[in-house]
Amino acid sequence: MRFAWTDDQLAFRDAVRDLLAKECPPSVVRGAWDAPAGALDRGVWASLDGMGVLSVLVPEVDGGLGLDECFLVPVLEEAGRAALPHPIVETAMVAAPLGVTGRMVTTTLGGSPPCLVDADAVIVADDGRLLLLETIDARPVETVDRARRTGDLVYSPTEATVLTDDPAAVAAAFDRGVLGTAAQLVGLSRAMLATTVAYVAERRQFGVPIGSFQAVKHQLADALLAVEFAAPAVARAAATTAAGESTRTRDVSMAKALASDAAGRTGRAALQCHGAIGYTVEHDLHLYLKRSWALARSWGDRSFHADRVATALDI
Repeated sequence: MRFAWTDDQLAFRDAVRDLLAKECPPSVVRGAWDAPAGALDRGVWASLDGMGVLSVLVPEVDGGLGLDECFLVPVLEEAGRAALPHPIVETAMVAAPLGVTGRMVTTTLGGSPPCLVDADAVIVADDGRLLLLETIDARPVETVDRARRTGDLVYSPTEATVLTDDPAAVAAAFDRGVLGTAAQLVGLSRAMLATTVAYVAERRQFGVPIGSFQAVKHQLADALLAVEFAAPAVARAAATTAAGESTRTRDVSMAKALASDAAGRTGRAALQCHGAIGYTVEHDLHLYLKRSWALARSWGDRSFHADRVATALDI
């Protein structure tokens, strides 16, 4: 099976990368940290919607692009690279294939729902079913990544709110969320690595850039190796998910485990190479570092996914 990106998929990814570079700089992400509940800036969200990013997995007859996960996953990596403070995985990867479109949607399927205090609707995992709540009663909760904008949800399930009780549909929605989060972690890893490489090329000690020190080179090389192992696993998971292969669950779990490893290794190297300045919340590294911590523990942590891979392989 070929699971490298095609020219069309790369062109779509590059267009989104350019848009995010212009409309979602670190200042926009940092602005999400302190915006009041319900006041998240939706400028970049509207631009992504206008490009069709939020409806990639929606059939053309329903007004979407009618494409598959191999078009959306590279875009989600770019969203991770920009630390986009909006629920793009939950909206485009989970809600859209379930027929919930035209709104900013979050979900409890992966744990604490991002942007719960800003979303238009929330998909709730409830006793093997998925419920769709279009009126959200939420109390903001402060977390390590304040741009996640999550909260405590208050709701009462009724039959009228049931979106699906099909076990296969619920499992597929969870796996798509896992895959999208893995892609974001790869993008975050690339952002942290690029930021650190630029920093060590400029920061000088003993009259030379600290990037010339073997200890720094080795840390960054190990981080790059972890990212380059994770990225093809994410691409493979996208391909098997798009093709409906029976190995989907195993592949998305492998992708999430490797992407979490890569983000963890890259984050540690970035923090250490930045030194004291890296520990200050004023430095943009925190926008990516704290997002990677949150996503590594969302949609199942590394142990959860390692167990799923082991079960799939009968080991």
